[in-house]
Amino acid sequence: MSRILVVGDLVTDVVVVPAGAIEHGTDTTATITPSGGGQGANTAAWLAHAGAPVTLIASVGDDVAGHARVAELAAAGVTCAVRAHPDAATGTVVVLVTPEERTLITDPGACLRLAPDDVTTAVGAATDAVHLHLSGYVLLNEGSRAGGLAALAAARDRGLTVSVDASSAAPLRRNPSFLDRLGRIDLLLCNADEATVLAGPSTPLEQAVRLTGHARNVVVKLGRAGAVWAGPDGVVQAPPPAPVVVVDPTGAGDAFAAGLLEAWTGGAAPEAALAAGAALGAAAVTKIGARPLG
Repeated sequence: MSRILVVGDLVTDVVVVPAGAIEHGTDTTATITPSGGGQGANTAAWLAHAGAPVTLIASVGDDVAGHARVAELAAAGVTCAVRAHPDAATGTVVVLVTPEERTLITDPGACLRLAPDDVTTAVGAATDAVHLHLSGYVLLNEGSRAGGLAALAAARDRGLTVSVDASSAAPLRRNPSFLDRLGRIDLLLCNADEATVLAGPSTPLEQAVRLTGHARNVVVKLGRAGAVWAGPDGVVQAPPPAPVVVVDPTGAGDAFAAGLLEAWTGGAAPEAALAAGAALGAAAVTKIGARPLG
């Protein structure tokens, strides 16, 4: 199997699952679980779980948290091209979870130190790579943007196919040039809220087709309603996934991306790639945390 490179964030997630409604100004009982997180790192972990050779290119602090996050990924089978910075702390995200939604409170920390030279070197060293997947957060944060643009340039120089995850609706609203920075890519992944920011209010199918002006293939994820794929051969509407008991939706989109990429880069048609993504996305929501168990 050929290698997939993932460029993105590696952080500590602090997952907070309240026992009931949050009571502001006083105490609310909750289950609080620290774990590895970051969109790029989560996708890399799920790719390894699916059996794909994968390298994560990222940046952490030279601290206890950073070393622990790298060790977790290495133990999970991810090759880590991760620079540890002595003058920055590893990023932390507080994740407030309900079965329907998660809210992220983010300190990107050393994620903002992702350097173009480190990215270019890591892409060049992965001689067996066929695809590069970029977390949109890298481009949405000014500190890491140059590293993200270097990743896109290095992938094109190597002849790799490229995918980008749009990542998050709120920072997309603050970055109206996001699509222009991508150039022409092979695959764009976004959820319904992100698609509305990027393509304007419309149906998911119409949004996906509109966004093919920026990517050869576009996937709009619709959660319990399935997904839409638009590409050179037309549009595919994936049916809703089989129902599961949702414990924590954190990382579901990252797992979906991993399943889809593992299948698609291996030659699967859009229908099969969407089904593979849905299977990993469903597995992700049945447990607390954004990474595979075991």
